[in-house]
Amino acid sequence: MIRLALLRHGPTAWNREGRIQGSTDIPLDPEARAALAALALPAPWDAAELWSSPLQRAAETARLVGGRAPRTAEALREMHWGDWEGRHGTELLADPASGYRHIEDWGWDYRPPNGETPGELRDRLTPWLGTLNRDSLAVCHIGVMRVLLALAHGWNFAGAAPFKVKRNRLFVLALDGQHLAPLGEPIRLVPR
Repeated sequence: MIRLALLRHGPTAWNREGRIQGSTDIPLDPEARAALAALALPAPWDAAELWSSPLQRAAETARLVGGRAPRTAEALREMHWGDWEGRHGTELLADPASGYRHIEDWGWDYRPPNGETPGELRDRLTPWLGTLNRDSLAVCHIGVMRVLLALAHGWNFAGAAPFKVKRNRLFVLALDGQHLAPLGEPIRLVPR
């Protein structure tokens, strides 16, 4: 069994504005950089293989809290939100014609216009999981985390999620072949 810890990247200006980022490469904001520079990975995760999405907000988060450059994997890139990237989710939700829905109503086949489904993201992540051969930590995005946590918890994007993704916490999963299972409660980053 391999353990895989997931960490969400720090905030960006678009996060703070409530904009959908998706695969748009938005950097961390200065406040996030300062906050992350004061945090570190707790043992034994400080010695795990460090992975990151290639998007700068995730790669920089990994460098700041991990103290070293991560390996990047295209599979860890955030779900592509197509025409909705840069838009405010609240505005899309207020417009019934937009097709925008809460996560509890997605299912694996929910597709933003010209975007990617959670199922397609799952299919992109599965081969990457097969490359892991030791305890690893992946700094990634909320969409990536939702898909991996959904697989671990047996959730199908219908009804309330059995987890809540928070920042500055490691969500640890057991990986046995292609099977994921949750391991304990999230672990907080530690002060540097």
